Amino acid sequence: MFLETVMALVNQMSGTPYITGGNSPAGTDCSGLASLVSNVASDRPAFSGRFNTGNEESALLARGFKYGTAPGALVIGWNGGHTAVTLPDGTPVSSGEGGGVRIGGGGAYQPQFSHHMYLPVEGEAPADAPAPVLVSMLAPEPPPPAAPEPADAPPPPPPAPDPADAPPPPPPAPEVAPVGDAPNDAPAPPEGA
Repeated sequence: MFLETVMALVNQMSGTPYITGGNSPAGTDCSGLASLVSNVASDRPAFSGRFNTGNEESALLARGFKYGTAPGALVIGWNGGHTAVTLPDGTPVSSGEGGGVRIGGGGAYQPQFSHHMYLPVEGEAPADAPAPVLVSMLAPEPPPPAAPEPADAPPPPPPAPDPADAPPPPPPAPEVAPVGDAPNDAPAPPEGA
């Protein structure tokens, strides 16, 4: 039902001019077309709740979209200046790619799009449809490394000794006369012995 409704609207609007900020059957820009399609998919009036590429993420989240792409889903891709749609059956629709509203164009999977969101649409496309291949999607940031567990961490160094806790120095040793200066009290050994 959704796909038939959207295709009827797009066919009716096909060939209408690209109109910056447009949001009517007489013409629209890329964001207006993405708004129209996402509105119909989420059971809203087609020409209500228009968004633009600056607030597209929050608008799509409010309509039940999820991050990424999925086979058999309505997929919208965008960057800071353009957006386009791929319908659940794989049909791309666009406005501003070679003119106004039309069936065709690059759709949601263009390499220029760094953001993608999808809305699962039951019964619109076969469940085993292969997912389109993204040509140039940015990978998410890797998670930060986990802190080591306390058991894996090396033991802390022993604390430095406090000079106030040090034992007193030992007393000086008694003076000893050098060996060569001692008086000769012992008898000398006999000669020839």
